[in-house]
Amino acid sequence: MGSESIKTIANNKKAYHDYFVDETFEAGIELFGTEVKSIRMGHCSVKEAFIRSAKGELYVEGMHINPYEKGNIFNKDPLRTRKLLMHRAEINKLIGKISEKGYALIPLEVYFKGPRVKVKVGLCRGKKLYDKREDMAKKEQRRELERDFKSANIRI
Repeated sequence: MGSESIKTIANNKKAYHDYFVDETFEAGIELFGTEVKSIRMGHCSVKEAFIRSAKGELYVEGMHINPYEKGNIFNKDPLRTRKLLMHRAEINKLIGKISEKGYALIPLEVYFKGPRVKVKVGLCRGKKLYDKREDMAKKEQRRELERDFKSANIRI
């Protein structure tokens, strides 16, 4: 196997704040040529995106890909529904999981793996307000430790 380069295009940091990510999966995504060109230029956002199932397939809703500037009539709707490409067993497993109460599928990252566009999909559980406060307190504590460590190293 060759070493394929991975180039991140879009990240969904908000998902890590709002959800506990239990498992991650890699999926391909069905795109048109002008959409791929636009993604190559970095014009993609998954901040408000989510994944739903219909007819035994998984679809990304709310993923925004800016229209390609030189694409004229071939440009598609920036917010159109896009199909995820995964193995049937994985799709069935995920559909079973999201039918359980409290689970959701959220796109966490869009990246190029070699020449192909991939989506990192997270099987997530929603966080309550107190969980978010706990995470923010831990993050603040870590920042203070890093600050103290940095200032201690400067004095030496």
